[in-house]
Amino acid sequence: MQHRGHQSTDGTDGGELTVPMAWLYAEYIADELLRTGDLMPPTSFEFRAGRDALALTVFLSDTDGELSGIRVVTQLETWLSLTAYDQPWQDWVRERMDQVAAETAASGRPSVDLELAAAAWRWLQETELLAPDLNAVPGGAAPGGEDEGPKVWTPAWQLGLPLGHLAIHLF
Repeated sequence: MQHRGHQSTDGTDGGELTVPMAWLYAEYIADELLRTGDLMPPTSFEFRAGRDALALTVFLSDTDGELSGIRVVTQLETWLSLTAYDQPWQDWVRERMDQVAAETAASGRPSVDLELAAAAWRWLQETELLAPDLNAVPGGAAPGGEDEGPKVWTPAWQLGLPLGHLAIHLF
């Protein structure tokens, strides 16, 4: 009888549970960065957008397939450059998702990590959040506070990405 603690996490032992460790670890790193920055309440949609955008960045930037806790600090600069304002992050995500999907298909094994990353990417693209329209207000800030001024529906990734970028800076 096999002990439950010795079951495979890669799904190669004949139908056993596959644990998406790479995605869960990327999500954990993103969550910790955002919580440390204390920028948004963890229960807000904005926090989720930031966590998902950062988790995608962490997951997809791991080209060796070896997310490692000790490498987190060495990866901060990479994540900062990928999430910078002037970078085409969404194009990079699409390209990397396609590359990872092709690698997964070539291996012949399904990837639960990729499925979760794809679900996060769909949510970030399809969900719109109401946010201040910084383009409509001179100087980029609403007079009288954040709750006043024009608002616009914005794709979640466009709010989450700068939030994640700022969280990396604050770490």
